[in-house]
Amino acid sequence: MEKQYILIVAVALFTIIACKNETKTAPQPQEIKSEMKKKEVVYQVFTRLFGNTNTTNKPWGTLEENGVGKFNDFTDKALSEIKDLGVTHIWYTGVPHHDVITDYTKYDISNDDPDIVKGRAGSPYAVKDYYNVNPDLAVNVENRLQEFEALIKRSHKAGLKVIIDIVPNHVARNYQSLTNPDGTTDFGAEDDTSVTYDVNNNFYYNPGEVFEVPEWKNGYQPLGGENHPMADGKFEEIPAKWTGNGSRASRPDMNDWYETVKVNYGVSPDGRKEFDDLPEGFDNEDYTKHYAFWKDKSVPSSWKKFKDIALYWTGKGVDGFRYDMAEMVPVEFWSYMNAHIKMENPKAFLMAEVYNPSLYRDYIRKGKMDYLYDKVQLYDTLKHVMQGYGSTNNIPPIFDNLSDIEHHMLHFLENHDEQRIASPDFAGDALKGKPAMVVSATSTTAPTMIYFGQEFGEPGAEDLGFGDPTRTSIFDYGSVPSMVRWVNDKKFDGGQSTEEELELRDFYKRLLNFTINSSALMGGYEDIQLYNHQNTEWYNDKVLSFVRWSDDEKLIIISNFNTENTYGFELQLPEDLVQKWNLDDGDYKVEDQLYNAYSSTLKVENGKAKVRVDINPLESFILKIK
Repeated sequence: MEKQYILIVAVALFTIIACKNETKTAPQPQEIKSEMKKKEVVYQVFTRLFGNTNTTNKPWGTLEENGVGKFNDFTDKALSEIKDLGVTHIWYTGVPHHDVITDYTKYDISNDDPDIVKGRAGSPYAVKDYYNVNPDLAVNVENRLQEFEALIKRSHKAGLKVIIDIVPNHVARNYQSLTNPDGTTDFGAEDDTSVTYDVNNNFYYNPGEVFEVPEWKNGYQPLGGENHPMADGKFEEIPAKWTGNGSRASRPDMNDWYETVKVNYGVSPDGRKEFDDLPEGFDNEDYTKHYAFWKDKSVPSSWKKFKDIALYWTGKGVDGFRYDMAEMVPVEFWSYMNAHIKMENPKAFLMAEVYNPSLYRDYIRKGKMDYLYDKVQLYDTLKHVMQGYGSTNNIPPIFDNLSDIEHHMLHFLENHDEQRIASPDFAGDALKGKPAMVVSATSTTAPTMIYFGQEFGEPGAEDLGFGDPTRTSIFDYGSVPSMVRWVNDKKFDGGQSTEEELELRDFYKRLLNFTINSSALMGGYEDIQLYNHQNTEWYNDKVLSFVRWSDDEKLIIISNFNTENTYGFELQLPEDLVQKWNLDDGDYKVEDQLYNAYSSTLKVENGKAKVRVDINPLESFILKIK
């Protein structure tokens, strides 16, 4: 979803999740680490774009004109290559059946109205049927669910865990499931539409008012102005429902999430909660206690519906979920939802968008989230440094601030909401992402995520209609040029890739494979940036250094974010670190683990240690002490 309005809306509309920053002791990182064998790496792939080799890329092009990728494009070979990149989990984005402007009426699927659909291929976050999958993605539409189930099995065979989206905050305006399991009904099917709010209504209503399509501005028209029988400026919805981002207007603005409706979780329009609070201290209890707490409680209808959806997909072999805009939904619901999932699969991988740092600890501890996006702190700071404006001095305080929850803060440099690194509005050069990627992947015990095409330096330059260039469009039919070259007519061997693309992919492959096999990256962390700033003359705030260690592996990690300057300096290790590492006086060889092309000597004398480093522009070293 578009995120520019989120924080304001989330705070202003629903104060029910205005949670205080807990001071109770959280599980310490070392307690978590002892259970972890290696870091995890998530490969996010926009499913409909991955295997599409049609290069037409016409603005507002149809499926027939621009093509579309299929579940079956993820062959054993393709999945093996993704796995070999150093990936443990694959997030198939855009799987649940969402609104699309392609006619599937011969399969008894109703057409979707362009007046409430963004783009022609539709937003994956306007889900129309949670119990089936996007018909665009199937070779045989009638067997679309079976084709996805087969993909789950192929992914598992390749050694990959499977993640899909669940979007609890909102659903498509025209939600209608064709394949509800026995005992389940559609969202809103039992709602009392004569009232604005009822605890067990799934939606909020404006009784007596009719929904009106937004007023289009700045030359925008659905489908780019193409003549379409349903693009008539009308959509029947009586009474009007509140919109997904919280707008209560019967005629939302075109910048609202007008294609979706807000789901009611038992929170009245004035913020009153009609469900039980978690007991004091329950943030320290595990999911089994949370499950037991809710077992005999009465909960709102929407809670049950989404719990049933999650367990339906877990039952089909899905290993985890990515939750869109989790902070717009009460934390108590997440306690209920995630506890039920974990009872079915204790190893389920549960990650979510929460952009308000003051809510992080509640959504992790009370909401039982495994991982949250580390966007507003690490991502935003790294982006600023990559653009040449920010100082690396601003990075270590982030790790200090999040030290009690560091394992739960998932790192990324690209995803479907963010600009591509190589786009002119971000860094303009994919190589500027290399030092940031090393920091992102090695600084904590948390998982790392990359977005398909990131490993090739994809710039996202195509203007496909609704989506803006610099981001690979999630709303339009099209293809991704760097991926098309790597897919190479479904050979998945990079046969058409440029030399620069293959070199960049090699970097990602080396880095990610190192991270998932390093014991040090699941161990201790210490910043040495400030120490060197205070005690050396070479210091430059375009260089970042820190150390990671375990009982059997000690690493010194240095990244140079400068695009022009090579630096040569004596990097010093604090005396307390020398003691922690039990380093006796003497010389120790250190070797880079990325390319094995750089080595130096760590000299320890009288309890003090230093190592000569000569580092080129945009270069990083992971120096392992031999």
